[in-house]
Order: sequence, then structure tokens, then C-alpha cells
Amino acid sequence: MTYGALVSQLLKDYENDEDVNKQLDRMGYNIGIRLIEDFLARSNVGRCYDFRDTADKIQMGFKMFLGISPTVTNWSAAGDEFSLVMENNPLTEFVELPEKHSNLKYSNILCGVLRGALEMVQMDVSIRFAQDQLKGDNVTEIRVKFIRRLEDALPAGDD
Repeated sequence: MTYGALVSQLLKDYENDEDVNKQLDRMGYNIGIRLIEDFLARSNVGRCYDFRDTADKIQMGFKMFLGISPTVTNWSAAGDEFSLVMENNPLTEFVELPEKHSNLKYSNILCGVLRGALEMVQMDVSIRFAQDQLKGDNVTEIRVKFIRRLEDALPAGDD
């Protein structure tokens, strides 16, 4: 099944764009929590030293799995938020959004993948689309904001 067919089926199964957006994010999250293992094994990179290092490794992941290198830019003054800017989003080639689906975040699966992968390396982040070529913007921009470092949790009774 192609990604477009998946999104099309979700649009048939759910009543509104927001529900589809949530499903795409949830699917991406489930992919991300597994994909991080493959990334770490194949890239042979160590722990991130800071959020800028994390951004560089995310860029490596995009190259490894999607064949593109988004530009890391628009850092916040506090250094806790940045943008991933893509000139070409491989998920949206040959795609046009129908007007009745103007609230659909077609590539929302990417936000879920990033959120899931970063959670597995103890980072709680907020991820959203700031610009989308499918909605007339010149580029696709994903904002990544660091919220907090997650503590390693031991299962109940293993302390």
C-alpha cells in the first residue's frame, strides 16, 4: 500500500480531518519507537550532547530513511526549538489536497515518527507543521520543540 492510499483510506474511515491527523500521528509514533533502534544500529552514533546535536542526528535520519536532507534552521533564542525545512517532501510528490480537506496534515506521520523516536532516547518534544507545500507554502517546515528530558523509568517492582 502506498502512503497516499493509506491516507485516502483513513479519510474514508474517519469523519473529519482532525481524526485522520491524530491517526497519522499515532501511526508515525509507533513507527518511530521502532525505527530509532534501526537508526542507532545503522548509523553507529552515540548519545546526543545537546539539542543541536539531536537536530544533526534527525537530519541524518531523514537522509537515511527518506533520502532527503532537510535544512536545520530558525533556532529559538533559548536553543530549545528549531525548524526542519524541506524543499521537497517525498511523501507529497504528485499529491493535491481536495479543498474539503483543508485541515488535513497529510504528512503528519512524520511528526509522529520524530516524537516516537525522540521519546525512546528520553526526550519529550512537541512537533508540528509550521508550513506545508500542499497548502501553498514555498517549503514544508516542521517545528521541533524540546520540552524536557525523560527519566529512565524502571518497571514497577524493579527498583
